[in-house]
Amino acid sequence: MDTIETLNTLFGADISVNGGQVTVSNAAALASPKMDRLVRVAVFGDADEKEHARWLIWELAQAVGVRAASIQDLYVARGRGETHGFTVPAINVRGAAYDTARSIFRVAMRLDAGAFLLEIARSETAYTDQRPAEYVAVMLAAALREGFRGPVFIQGDHFQVSVKKFAVDPTTEVEAVKSLANEAIAAGFYNIDIDTSTLVDLSKASLDEQQRLNYEVGIDILKTVRALEPKGVTVSVGGEIGEVGTENSTVEELRAYMEGFNRTLPAGMIGLSKISVQSGTSHGGVVLADGSIADVKLDLDTLERLSNVARDDYKLAGAVQHGASTLPDGAFNNFPKRETAEIHLATNFQNMLFDHMPADLRATIYEWLSANAKDERKATDSDEQFFYKTRKKALGPFKRRIWDLPDETKKTLAAKYDEKFTFLFNQLAIGKTASIVAKFVRAPAIHRLDPTEAAAVAAAPDDADLSD
Repeated sequence: MDTIETLNTLFGADISVNGGQVTVSNAAALASPKMDRLVRVAVFGDADEKEHARWLIWELAQAVGVRAASIQDLYVARGRGETHGFTVPAINVRGAAYDTARSIFRVAMRLDAGAFLLEIARSETAYTDQRPAEYVAVMLAAALREGFRGPVFIQGDHFQVSVKKFAVDPTTEVEAVKSLANEAIAAGFYNIDIDTSTLVDLSKASLDEQQRLNYEVGIDILKTVRALEPKGVTVSVGGEIGEVGTENSTVEELRAYMEGFNRTLPAGMIGLSKISVQSGTSHGGVVLADGSIADVKLDLDTLERLSNVARDDYKLAGAVQHGASTLPDGAFNNFPKRETAEIHLATNFQNMLFDHMPADLRATIYEWLSANAKDERKATDSDEQFFYKTRKKALGPFKRRIWDLPDETKKTLAAKYDEKFTFLFNQLAIGKTASIVAKFVRAPAIHRLDPTEAAAVAAAPDDADLSD
């Protein structure tokens, strides 16, 4: 068991923790196995240990310039035409989060890349058992462990309104998304994709009416996001016009949404930085009976048109492509050529994890799924289809087992992840973007009270004097 004092003295004379102040005298000590121990406590310690370890990771990161940041100003610059030619990957880090993120930062350093996002969706926070405070701590710890320096863009992906829950009780469902935004921003998520595209109603006669709930509810949530921003931070917010896996988006739909959104946006309030569209992909891909993935009919012309309209007419960074990780390797270099602003990558990294984990662990997970996810199985599903579609639901229950994979497995996975991220970063042309990020993005230091002091402040009467 790690006491608070043990955590504070973990790095010896290289790090000083005194009176809630963290001083780093030897930054190289952060890139050592001691960080592995600290982040493990941040994930698996008891309540007090977790809270203190997460605070310590945050403050260590602040001290050496590894800061949670908003990509807003880079995207605004792209909307003005001041930078272009690359596509920002937004990577959903689901399983083996620390090791996966270490690979991302390791490759980013090799390629001098700075324009990339680490993200987790509303649904993923539940089934992977990674709430925002934990996710931020793990991502920052991974950056510190690899010696990365610079802004770290952490994103809330698909902060989505459930159409079924909205139909029953719209207020409660929207408040749930606002509550998640509150939790996420407080943790260090300074990039959020508001997804109210589920509320698009194609039965309405006009495009504006079809998109009305999408932009009105989106702005309702945006108001909450703007009210929660820390000093010096403008959260980068994305909207969405087409739910992933449905009909391809059109220029007319984009215009209807953006005109309605901008018309409804309160005067003086900063709006969107990008817009997600549908152009032929689906989350996770379409799995066939033998477990292989069906070919994707990606409409690059549509994607390019939508990106151009988003930039030229609305000064956004451009269009965002979801569900891209299972595309064939030959597809990825098209995204920067078509000036796609951002693509989202998730399932393929999860597939790599399951493909390379020990066979006995995979068998145990599949046995658990057979018992605990059986209601999700369709009568027509083969075993391969069922396990492929549901195995993400085991990432939370088996988080500790996956975290503690054998060293040899971790070594193999690290090599595979490094190879894949190197390929993707090169194809998306984000090498050498660290200097572009540095040109446009300023990540202010945001210090936090240590948990003990924060608890005292919270418990004190409003008129109490807590000064020394």
